[in-house]
Amino acid sequence: MSAPLWLLPALPLAGGAVLLLTGHRADRAAPTAGAVLAVATCALATVAARAGADATAPFLPGLPARLSVDGLSAPLAVTVAAVAALVLLAGRAGLGPSGSPARFTGLMLIFTGAMLTTVTAATLPVLLTGWEVMGATSWALIGHGWRDREATGAATTAFLTTRGCDLGLYVAAGAGLAGGAASLALDDLARTDEPWRSVTAAGVILAALGKSAQLPFSFWLSGAMRGPAPVSALLHSATMVAAGAYLLLRTGPLLAATGWGAELTAWAGAATALVLGLVAVAQRDLKQLLAASTCAQLGFMVLAAGVGATTGGTLQLLAHAAAKSLLFLLSGVWLSAYGTRLLPGLAGAARLPRALGPLFTTGALCLAGFPPLALWAAKDVLLAAALTRDPWLYATGLAGAALAAVYSTKALWYVWRPAPPAATAPPARPALLAPLTLLALACAALTPLALPPLRTALERTLDSGGRP
Repeated sequence: MSAPLWLLPALPLAGGAVLLLTGHRADRAAPTAGAVLAVATCALATVAARAGADATAPFLPGLPARLSVDGLSAPLAVTVAAVAALVLLAGRAGLGPSGSPARFTGLMLIFTGAMLTTVTAATLPVLLTGWEVMGATSWALIGHGWRDREATGAATTAFLTTRGCDLGLYVAAGAGLAGGAASLALDDLARTDEPWRSVTAAGVILAALGKSAQLPFSFWLSGAMRGPAPVSALLHSATMVAAGAYLLLRTGPLLAATGWGAELTAWAGAATALVLGLVAVAQRDLKQLLAASTCAQLGFMVLAAGVGATTGGTLQLLAHAAAKSLLFLLSGVWLSAYGTRLLPGLAGAARLPRALGPLFTTGALCLAGFPPLALWAAKDVLLAAALTRDPWLYATGLAGAALAAVYSTKALWYVWRPAPPAATAPPARPALLAPLTLLALACAALTPLALPPLRTALERTLDSGGRP
């Protein structure tokens, strides 16, 4: 299984590099080639997740470079690959940005490969490699329209903020070596000696909170909405911002071993869920509402990592990825059709054309935590764990969950209002409806996974660290 596992991140990385090097000569073929490569990557991720795999770098013998697909990384790898494939299919159907399709598609593939490297990394050096490539390509993707000064400014803000926090991983690596973790395996970091264990945990927490746009680093995500809709759909659902929450879930034993790391992480997540939930409720711009809600929903994943609710955090990550990628793509469709992101200007958008309304409603209900959809069950699991730790922590998380229902309902209320008399329906292209429909179906299909007996099986797999 070694070769297929290393092929999983290598396929999109290599394909993206070829498209970038080919440049404008590949513009015509790039959207189709990118979609094909993404679908192939999704198939590889599914095979690896079903079989389980562990591989060392074939050209780096003796170095701490290892990939692994286990109970935690397997569902995340499939989710990343699937969302990337559907987003690129939507881009091919006409939702992609204008200008240089080869550059855009190449960067999206490289970004996907970097996230897959991060998710499957079993050692800190490999994780750092994927983490850094992901940060660099996110800057290029957010600022894809490089003639737009506001977009390039937002990209630079995002890059500098996350890059500054990323230095924490270098501190963590140095502290891990000093503390006796010679292999720098992520599972070994909790067994390092003090005070190096606390320094390692501090570095990991700093990097994760910055990447996942948690307080006090949430500000960069708002500006990142200047990027094209497919970029927002990929970066802010299953990939970049989810990477920090995933890292905290992966290093949960390290956080618990410090005695303070778990509590700090839990409160950072709960505070973000509450404060950014309030920010989302106050928004009149659809993309800004979705951006603030991304920070808030990721706060629940961070909270789950802090209280040891790995099952709840994983379910939250999976369901949020499906719902948020769907909502961001639909916001891009409406921006192109109506020329505005302001909610009052989108009155009737869910009615014209009719096909888009049920899709948006599915994503918004999932985001709201409407029972029995997966985000409702995920929050139930992680908030139950929070209650056993601290009633105030539970109350803060519960208030954040209530706010999720408020800002989701607000978005639904505006887009379902009667359309102005002069409004005309934008065309609903079948090629675009297909990936959007699949994402909406995923929101519903994840529901059985969040309920017994499948949730019990998932919890058993995650707790044992075994193969899915």
